[in-house]
Amino acid sequence: MSYKYQKLDKNNAVLLLVDHQAGLSSLVRDIDPDKFKNNVLATASLGSYFELPTILTTSFEDGPNGPLWQEIKDIHPQAPYIARPGQINAWDNEEFVNAIKATGKKQLIIAGIVTEVCVEFPTLSALEEGFEVFIVTDASGTFNQITRDAAWSRMSHAGANLMSWFNVACELHRDWRNDVEGLGSLFAKYIPDYNNLMNSYFTLQNKK
Repeated sequence: MSYKYQKLDKNNAVLLLVDHQAGLSSLVRDIDPDKFKNNVLATASLGSYFELPTILTTSFEDGPNGPLWQEIKDIHPQAPYIARPGQINAWDNEEFVNAIKATGKKQLIIAGIVTEVCVEFPTLSALEEGFEVFIVTDASGTFNQITRDAAWSRMSHAGANLMSWFNVACELHRDWRNDVEGLGSLFAKYIPDYNNLMNSYFTLQNKK
């Protein structure tokens, strides 16, 4: 069977940030905590940059899972915010699914805590309903590499695409001529070494 490249389309994608909550964050051990938070905020910011419909959701935030990160709320103050009263699988929450379907988009970009539950369960549910799913791997976290790899394997075999936030941004952008400075500045904010590229670019621009 020939391979079909599922390419992200900014006009057909919605960003789902699932359970990036203060309590759950303490469980993330498969990636350095500072790098993880940086990647999550980068993912939230690319949603804003590309003007993607973005949906925020939490699970049992009045319990030990805790509140959604304030930084995510600040980036997406107008986004639908669905505080699930108890459903572990976000797809079991009717308001969440209805918010996704109301966008009319068929590509779901998902990141969350923890990978094998809060990301995996809605991913498998969405795939079953015919959506294309793209997992932001470095903006999703869990207990350790063993559980992470098992989740990645299950989702990948089901048809999900595993990507990094940088990978997602570049595929959405398609062509540097669309906007060099805007996306480059976003990259420089979240990838310190990318400052070197942008400084070089701005130096060349100033010499013209």
